[in-house]
Amino acid sequence: MSYHSHQPGLFDPAQGALPISAPEPATEKQIAFAQSLAARTGIKLPAALFRDRAALSAWIDRAKPAQPTGRFANYPSAKQVQFAERIARLKRRQIPSECFKDKTMMSRWIDGNKPR
Repeated sequence: MSYHSHQPGLFDPAQGALPISAPEPATEKQIAFAQSLAARTGIKLPAALFRDRAALSAWIDRAKPAQPTGRFANYPSAKQVQFAERIARLKRRQIPSECFKDKTMMSRWIDGNKPR
C-alpha cells in the first residue's frame, strides 16, 4: 500500500521532449578576431565554425595567446601609459606613481580623467 495518492499526469512530461534550437551564427566581430588570430598563428580556420557562435568562441579561447605571467605581468602596457600621459598633458594633471605599477589602477585613472 502506498501513502501517496495517485494523481494522473503529475509526473508526465508537460510538453514532451524539448526542441533543440539551432546554434546561433557567429558575430562579425568574432569572425574578424578569429581570422586575425588564424593569420597570426598560421592555423587554418574551419569554415564550419562560423555557423556556431559557441564553437567559434571556444576555438578563439584555445587559439589566443596566453596572458603574460611573471614579475611585470600586472604592469600597464606601453600604449596604456602613452594614452594616460596624453590625457595628463591635456588636463594638466599628474598621473599617480602607483598607476605605473598596476594596469587596473592605470585603467581606472584613465576612465576617471578621459576628456568627454
